[in-house]
Amino acid sequence: MDSSIDAITNNIQLALAPVFLLTAVATLINAISSRLARSVDRMRAIQQVIHRGDVKDEETIRYMAKEADEAKTRGRLCTVAIFFVVLSGVFISLTVLELFFFQAGAVRSLQTDYVVWTFVLGLIFFMTSLSIVLAEVVYAYRSAGWNSPKHY
Repeated sequence: MDSSIDAITNNIQLALAPVFLLTAVATLINAISSRLARSVDRMRAIQQVIHRGDVKDEETIRYMAKEADEAKTRGRLCTVAIFFVVLSGVFISLTVLELFFFQAGAVRSLQTDYVVWTFVLGLIFFMTSLSIVLAEVVYAYRSAGWNSPKHY
């Protein structure tokens, strides 16, 4: 096999390896967005029932207000997680661009520090997002309404 073909193949593999991580970023964004949508829908449904005045029992109204607040907290956690996972995607995309331009010879003065830092920051932001998602899942489980009023 021609050595230039080997070099081209190696360059493409090197530049595209982080792209697989971008697939994970997109999947995580989708999962978190679904969780965010569910918590926002739940919060709105509870608030509508409270504001319409369908429920007269004070204990149930307090419980519903608490559940709406918990849904709001879950929404905030999801929003922060989305922020960090998008930031992760930006830094991983920068890594791909840096590697591609460096390997293509378009940039001769690229320091490897940039590639290392953009990739490491991308991973750190990804792990931060995963940690926040874990916190949101635990919070959702703990606030699942195991002790809801019997008539709710």
